[in-house]
Amino acid sequence: MINTNRNHDDWLSTIKWDANGLIPAIAQDASTDQILMMAWMNKAALQQTVEVGEAVYWSRSRQKLWHKGEQSGHTQQVHSIFLDCDSDVIILKVTQQGGIACHTGRLSCFYRQLDTSQKAPQWQTVAPVLQDPEVIYSKK
Repeated sequence: MINTNRNHDDWLSTIKWDANGLIPAIAQDASTDQILMMAWMNKAALQQTVEVGEAVYWSRSRQKLWHKGEQSGHTQQVHSIFLDCDSDVIILKVTQQGGIACHTGRLSCFYRQLDTSQKAPQWQTVAPVLQDPEVIYSKK
């Protein structure tokens, strides 16, 4: 679990939030360093992430806080949080519960790779579906 003094917001004021009060947050596997996903955080999401030790994001489509795994059960235990040199991107080092971070049923949301070996570049799927999303999201 992340430990910080919750009485001071100095650490939050260092962050360069965008015009909508958001910052990109990249979830990276703490053991393998594989990039799992990217989502957005606002101050409340980041504060809650620190408090509960699990990733909480801001859903731009639903306009509400989104505790990763609240529907699928695939939560992200946060081990550490890093801020980039420009203070405008966060990396969360996480343990991905259930081994699935993507709503498509894959380990990572980054499962397509650009193949430039042909005349016209094409996106190729390079990672398998580990569990059918219909099964994942019909649980709740």
